[in-house]
Amino acid sequence: MKNKIENVLNEIRPFIYQHGGDVELVGVKNNIVTVKMVGACSGCALSAMTLKGGIETIIKEEFPEIKEVIEIDS
Repeated sequence: MKNKIENVLNEIRPFIYQHGGDVELVGVKNNIVTVKMVGACSGCALSAMTLKGGIETIIKEEFPEIKEVIEIDS
């Protein structure tokens, strides 16, 4: 599943790159995806919107079994 989620992130990345940021997949465990926001997204006030309104929504559409996408700091 991790590779499939990485493929979905690869489709999302061009939009994130436009704002000088990126997202790294940290892991998938118990149907929870863990990511790290990097570049301009790290610490950005809008990164929570990008994460929940964009990344999480798209991943859940592709993988209904995913419960949540969460961000870690490191």
